[in-house]
Amino acid sequence: MASDLFSADTVQNIVDTATHMLSPHGPNGTLTPTDFSVHFFLQITAIILACRVVGWLGQKLLAQPQVVGEMIAGVVLGPSLLGLLFPGLAAELFPKETKSVLYVGAQFGVGLYMFLVGTTFRGDHFRTNGKSAFAVSFSGIAAPFLIAVLITPMLLKVPGLFAEGLPQSQATLFMGACIALTAFPMLARIINERGLSNSALGTLSLTAGAFDDAASWCVLAIVLAIFGAGPGVAVLAIGGGVAYALLVILFGRRLLAPLGRAVERRGEMTHTVLAITLMVFCLSAFIMDAVGIHAIFGGFIVGTAMPRGKFVEELKKKVEPLTVVLLLPMFFTYSGLNTRMDMVNSASLLLIALGVLVASIAAKGVACYAAARLCGEDNRTALGIGALMNSRGLMELIIINIGLQKGIIGPTLFSMLVLMAIVTTMMASPLFELVYGRKARLSGELGAVPEQALS
Repeated sequence: MASDLFSADTVQNIVDTATHMLSPHGPNGTLTPTDFSVHFFLQITAIILACRVVGWLGQKLLAQPQVVGEMIAGVVLGPSLLGLLFPGLAAELFPKETKSVLYVGAQFGVGLYMFLVGTTFRGDHFRTNGKSAFAVSFSGIAAPFLIAVLITPMLLKVPGLFAEGLPQSQATLFMGACIALTAFPMLARIINERGLSNSALGTLSLTAGAFDDAASWCVLAIVLAIFGAGPGVAVLAIGGGVAYALLVILFGRRLLAPLGRAVERRGEMTHTVLAITLMVFCLSAFIMDAVGIHAIFGGFIVGTAMPRGKFVEELKKKVEPLTVVLLLPMFFTYSGLNTRMDMVNSASLLLIALGVLVASIAAKGVACYAAARLCGEDNRTALGIGALMNSRGLMELIIINIGLQKGIIGPTLFSMLVLMAIVTTMMASPLFELVYGRKARLSGELGAVPEQALS
């Protein structure tokens, strides 16, 4: 019996079984529910490993926050690197059929993270800096659209960048939305990791970034409506989003206050309170997704209405570690799987890509800096705001993925905008530290970078 267990045929059978472990086992080469499960757990292992390793390297070698390393890790796991060097392995690890599972996890992770960010939103800072936030936000939208008006006619002359026959007005609106975008989740995490969550500068930047992001999504809804989805898309997105935000702002805190009182009485958050809280988050994310904006705005908006004090402390203790370490990296990886960095493959295309990059940085950074200065902010603070507002991150990847999927742009322009998103995000944190952070920490205006940003 023992000899049968270790026979050559048995060993070969074990090897064959292990080799085909990731192969489809359903009829006609389809994946079974068990196949989805096997892939999912292996994918999560690879995602966490890649994010921690690349994040650590980014901190040590490039002085980048963990979140930027995670963004790069998502691209590394996609066709730009893993798929390019090891196409067979990439295809086995991330079959096309499993992307829908990752997509759902990605939306849940980034939405939950923005919900937690919303719980730290300081309304008093917003009221104090409301004028500056509006001015920075307006400038961060107006200047990019002006740049888009100037550069889009030239881009339309290059074959393959936009869909053939796309009207200049639609192309201009789409480019304006892409350049105006500030990566709300990325900006929020950089602000958290740099210790700016409770600062006036952090609140001002986050508020202005939220407005810019919402405006970009509304413009995208208009473009999609004009492009063929129908005017109902734009009406529902803008009208529904504004109506829901007003509802939460006016009545949210009063309706959710009993949750805070329950936590204060018990001194801890019970499973029942946690369950109700998560249901409220999911319902809010559903509403904003359903009207055509994005789930992350639903998470953030209802987060701002959550009770403060002990409630937030307990919520973060129970939810934040799992969100940051497990769920959020799924968002970066899903976007990275749709990113191709090998499309800009000629000198002329590279020159166009650099032009788009420079124009985007100038339009966003300079405009936000000038607006902050005109509103009375000192030079150092205005420079810090300009640096932070230039971060575009994976929200940019989301919006350009939609453009690619809907046929508004081609793969080449998509890749140029990916390059712009990565560069502007990587430069945001070091540039902020250079123009504001270092001096502010030395003078005691800001504390040291929190430990969680280094782990």
